[in-house]
Amino acid sequence: MERVWGSLRWMAIVTVACAAVVYVADDLSVEHRMAHRTKTDPLETTEVRPLYAVPLKNGRAELDFGDTEAQTCVHSIFPHLGYNPCWYTKRENQQTSVIMILPLAYSSTDSFPILVRRP
Repeated sequence: MERVWGSLRWMAIVTVACAAVVYVADDLSVEHRMAHRTKTDPLETTEVRPLYAVPLKNGRAELDFGDTEAQTCVHSIFPHLGYNPCWYTKRENQQTSVIMILPLAYSSTDSFPILVRRP
């Protein structure tokens, strides 16, 4: 049993060390490309157009496109310099955001909610 735990500990250490080496190599690659940068390497600005799913009263959802937004991404495997990787940004651009509309609680005789101040 001790041999199994020793093997698992060794495999965990090797896995963490390999991940650290890949991250450092990716970071050095981004830093090198920042020193010799071009228009789209390593940073790129892409246009993201969000898609919102708005629930309707009948139970269906209406899909609405939002305004386009400029989003900067980095060409790498991991996030660097405060930017997400471009592969992640492009994948997330295709997902839908669901908007929840919560009803306001106020009297049916009021056309709008009234705030009451207490002395």
